Amino acid sequence: MGNNLTGLNGMPEMSEGRENNSPNWNWIESEQARKMFGVCAKTWQTWRDRKIIPFSQYGRKIFYNLDDLDEFLRSRQIKAN
Repeated sequence: MGNNLTGLNGMPEMSEGRENNSPNWNWIESEQARKMFGVCAKTWQTWRDRKIIPFSQYGRKIFYNLDDLDEFLRSRQIKAN
């Protein structure tokens, strides 16, 4: 998916990381997710260890649901006055 859409804050849109063309495939791998958030690997690992971010793991592979990551950001949104 070669698009480089960015949101208002310059972060890539959540749909950018989708690997599978199926509309039901809503998962990305760890490296894609952490790059979307703009954090280093150590910080991302710490967030996972402390269960700050939701994830799924199968063996050594870790996946993040795009809807969960969107909810994670929305739940921490600071509203303007």
